[in-house]
Amino acid sequence: MRMLLMGPPGAGKGTQAKVLAERLNIPAVSTGDIFRANVKDETPLGLEAKRYMDAGDYVPDEVTNAMVRDRLSEADAGEGFLLDGYPRTLAQVGTLDDIVAEHGHKLDAVVALVADIDVLVGRMLKRAQTDGRSDDSEEVVRHRQDVYTAETKPLLQVYAQRGQLVEVDGVGEIDEVSERVLAALKTVTE
Repeated sequence: MRMLLMGPPGAGKGTQAKVLAERLNIPAVSTGDIFRANVKDETPLGLEAKRYMDAGDYVPDEVTNAMVRDRLSEADAGEGFLLDGYPRTLAQVGTLDDIVAEHGHKLDAVVALVADIDVLVGRMLKRAQTDGRSDDSEEVVRHRQDVYTAETKPLLQVYAQRGQLVEVDGVGEIDEVSERVLAALKTVTE
């Protein structure tokens, strides 16, 4: 299974990615985790990424594309993967198509987690308190929602036109949402 997990910030992509990757026996590839690890280690890429992340903006495509290309070339992604946080722009859709095609494959499914914006903002503010994430002030959280709506939400139309998109309610208990996603995957992969 080669799939994308999409949705606005706070929709539960990271949580669901871990559960689904284990259930589907594929690696979860999260650009957010890659960025945060680089920031923590203060790598040159991490310092550049932090500047954008702290402002609530996306890391530039060329940096993100290179990281994703490298990661999907690793052996554990050969039989499938779950991408969380990529693609985020129309240009990245084309790059991802190229990356997957280079390995002789195509995407099987795109799952979009959906939730009300006020629920998302509340989740992210709670996470900011418990995790001490500097990129999750209310102003930045709301800006990130706006950036998602303007730049990433249009990608859902592309995947819908290809017949690869399923939307799943992202509100509820973790297992409940996971079961909804697994059931939805059956509708696009059968």
